[in-house]
Amino acid sequence: MKSIVQKVFFCLAVALLLTTGRVAAQQPAKIPRIGFQLDAPVSATTARIEGFRQGLREHGYIEGKNIFIEWRSSEGKPERRSEIAADWARLKVDVIVSAGPTVTRALREATSTIPIIMGQDTDPVGSGFVATLAKPGGNITGLSALAPEMSGKQLEIMKEIIPKLSRVAVIGSSTIPGDAQTLRETVLSAGVYEIYLRYLDVQDVKDIEPVIRAAAKGRADALMLLGNPLLNRERQQVVDLIAKHRLPTTYARPEYVEAGGLMYYGTNYNDLLRRAAGYVDRILKGAKPADLPVEQPTKFELILNLKAAKQIGLIIPNKVLAKADKVIR
Repeated sequence: MKSIVQKVFFCLAVALLLTTGRVAAQQPAKIPRIGFQLDAPVSATTARIEGFRQGLREHGYIEGKNIFIEWRSSEGKPERRSEIAADWARLKVDVIVSAGPTVTRALREATSTIPIIMGQDTDPVGSGFVATLAKPGGNITGLSALAPEMSGKQLEIMKEIIPKLSRVAVIGSSTIPGDAQTLRETVLSAGVYEIYLRYLDVQDVKDIEPVIRAAAKGRADALMLLGNPLLNRERQQVVDLIAKHRLPTTYARPEYVEAGGLMYYGTNYNDLLRRAAGYVDRILKGAKPADLPVEQPTKFELILNLKAAKQIGLIIPNKVLAKADKVIR
């Protein structure tokens, strides 16, 4: 009798194990959920978003199949920026991708546990997002948008367009850490080309017109516009005012040239977002943000607007046109 009971118990145990195994095998694998937060409208950043999607595909991810992405934009409103940042924990995302430094700042205040990937930041250390580029040390890592040689190349190209270039007005914001770093590099480069720089500070929308007017009255041969969220939001006004004063300008973002500005030389932001997908992949596979070094850009692009050049009576030499990645005619 005892033998029969033991056999029955054994059979039931085996059946239970087999059933449990089948149920476990039928359980769908957890699909990672990514939060992607922008300041600009999604419709205005389609190329960069596609760059991120391309990067995901390169690592074997297909949106909606083996990875989910929650897209959120604050539309440039600071209060929405913080609300969205605080909402990621409720949505239980595995990783958050930030499209810019203002977003990263809001995310840092909202969470110290969810991994945050910077799609681009001008000065991650100066902004306080990471301890060092080599060892971030917290829950934030990603990509820097600046490389030391960038400002020198901008002045070099501008010098090729305007051989007699000697005075350049630099427009930026002293409260943005990245501007200070860029300005230091620009000062060093200006010395090489014997160019006098004049820095003009913008802290509010009302400063834009007086600053551009001051640059024109100061007989600047050209302008250099540094990255600035305020200027970025008002870029059409900025481009129109600069055109009104007929000032050749190298801008901080490609969007300015698409809005009618003269020139952009700098980071290929689409490529940065493509590379941000690599960070997502590594974190989903178990890496910690604190251990992933912040990387700098490796691809740059030159965009020229011939319509803008014609409007201010400027002829761009063929040797410069030959270097352009994109020419707007």
